[in-house]
Amino acid sequence: MRVGLFFGSFNPIHIGHLVIADVMADQTDLEQVWFVVSPLNPFKSSSSLLHEFDRLKMVELAIEDNFKFRASDVEFNMPRPSYTADTLAYLSDKYPQNEFKLIIGEDNLVHFHKWKNYESVLENFGLYVYPRPQVDKSKIKIKHENIKYIDSPMLDISATFIRSSIRNDHSVQYLLPSPVIDYIRFKKFYQ
Repeated sequence: MRVGLFFGSFNPIHIGHLVIADVMADQTDLEQVWFVVSPLNPFKSSSSLLHEFDRLKMVELAIEDNFKFRASDVEFNMPRPSYTADTLAYLSDKYPQNEFKLIIGEDNLVHFHKWKNYESVLENFGLYVYPRPQVDKSKIKIKHENIKYIDSPMLDISATFIRSSIRNDHSVQYLLPSPVIDYIRFKKFYQ
């Protein structure tokens, strides 16, 4: 089975993530999309990051009605910070019947050459790249036959904006799936 791996902190998961995953599952040769919840992104601060199990729970709530989606906690038991190359190697060993592809935003492609073992990731897995607003394409230095650009809507939705909206008691009704909103309210997150 060909599986797209969509890594992220998902703090929280929002409709932008879901739209991208839906396009990947529906309009490419991917049969499933796995949301890989990252405990700690090596490039991000952890100060506003919810506990990984809460972020995983929100992903599960957001995708529960889509059989093409799956939530993954694979990085929870791996050394930290977690590196995509290590996770890909682990998943390939654990699920040899699957062919994994990495789903990333075009903004990540600008700095992809700084990722651990990026050449190996390109060669052995390949990238499915979705467009992002305000990306200076001239800064993308990597060209490779295993980079596949996927046309998808550009929704510039920021988890930072969502957290700020919740903290300031503003509506996030159309930014998050209802079960995720309910969970955030119940747990009093981001206040």
